[in-house]
Amino acid sequence: MNNALTALEAQVHADLARTAHPEAAWLTPKLGPDDRPALDVLVVGAGQSGLATAFGLMRSQVSNLLVLDKSDEGQEGPWLTYARMPTLRSPKHFTGPDLDIPSLTYQSWHEARFGEEDWRKLDLIPRALWAEYLLWFRRVVDLPVRNGCEVIDISPAAGGLLAAKVRTSSGTDTLFARKIVLATGQEGMGDWIIPEPLRHLSLCVHSAQPVDFTQLRGKQVAVIGAGASAFDNAAAALEAGAAEVHLFCRRAEIQVIQPYRWLTFRGFLRHFCDLDDAWRWRFMRAILEMREGFPQATYDRCARHANFHLHEGAPIEAALATARGVELQTSKGVFPAHFVICATGIDMNFAGRPELQSCAANIAVWADRYQPPADEQSPRLGRFPYLADDYALVERIAGEAPWIADIHVFAIASTMSFGPSGSSINAMTTAVPKLVHGLTRALFRADIERHWASFRTYDVPQAVVGRQAPPMGAEP
Repeated sequence: MNNALTALEAQVHADLARTAHPEAAWLTPKLGPDDRPALDVLVVGAGQSGLATAFGLMRSQVSNLLVLDKSDEGQEGPWLTYARMPTLRSPKHFTGPDLDIPSLTYQSWHEARFGEEDWRKLDLIPRALWAEYLLWFRRVVDLPVRNGCEVIDISPAAGGLLAAKVRTSSGTDTLFARKIVLATGQEGMGDWIIPEPLRHLSLCVHSAQPVDFTQLRGKQVAVIGAGASAFDNAAAALEAGAAEVHLFCRRAEIQVIQPYRWLTFRGFLRHFCDLDDAWRWRFMRAILEMREGFPQATYDRCARHANFHLHEGAPIEAALATARGVELQTSKGVFPAHFVICATGIDMNFAGRPELQSCAANIAVWADRYQPPADEQSPRLGRFPYLADDYALVERIAGEAPWIADIHVFAIASTMSFGPSGSSINAMTTAVPKLVHGLTRALFRADIERHWASFRTYDVPQAVVGRQAPPMGAEP
């Protein structure tokens, strides 16, 4: 470790100590059915959102917590797995899990690693460095994380607790917690979408799956979708030596406007969730159906190859497996390919999530709570969960599974209720405090009788009346 990074870590610890007020412990662990102290909060997912949530909770003196991730250390989130862009697309000055502690920002870490001049010259943050920064962040603030742990079921337990069944390499275990946060990113509460005409093909994968691009050298590759990840995958295939790459966009024109740049201001990020359902639906329908745009560099990465072909207004109508690969039927004609990559996003599918199998049928969705005007209908968006003001799941039928109010969704699935939060760097500085506020509010309210009893017995005097006062200037 270089001297600058050592000094930065000392600064982090000093900053956290100076801003720790109030430091008083205020939670008493409940005993679980196994007679062991239950966690106050279990965070599922150790990517950027899970780490930021855990840090925010620890800053609020909620230290009896644990973060789990099914991936190996360093492989959390998309950065070193299915993210295939060279850099983050967010501007480098966007802050994230640091939660407004200057010494914890990516900029501070980068300058300590590479110098201030390197930061000034930097355009966008390399994704591998962002992944390295997140590991440093996790270590320097001392977050309790266990890797190789997959939550495969959540159910109610005695004493108002939740039971999380966890699978590891050595078997299964059950952890008990008062609150569970699902910080599960893009995967969230749904399934990756492969369009129906392509689902029967063995030579078709979603962009979130592993792809050995070296095997695509000299091959004809089709990429379905026209968002940033579609262009990333097309570029990866081109750079690996694919003979031709055809990218198919179902819309008449590709999307080049990035709506998330417009909404990145404090008013929207902080108060979007305070709007009524009509306004929330109107905004998010417009934003999500517009989809994300992509920066010039993402397009140029493909366009510099003469063997890249963009087909706009070309939805996939049918697909046929052939002896040589596949044939894709589009409105622009039939195209042969040896391999197909679908960069087509996600859909909500609670029943497909093992951790939600005990409650999937009773999770309220937007279609249960709000009926938009005829010109604003969207069945896909209606399947998003309708969340409470603390990111908690809400029952579809009250009373059938009240315990789901202790499951909080901080992932892409929270988008319809809260805007771009849960898996977005740009919203983290406003979204994480809102989530932490909701969690601590519920924990405090649940313990109010204990707090009242503690207050009633509090008898620590601050002064002694009647004693001889020390001389002026003497030590008290």
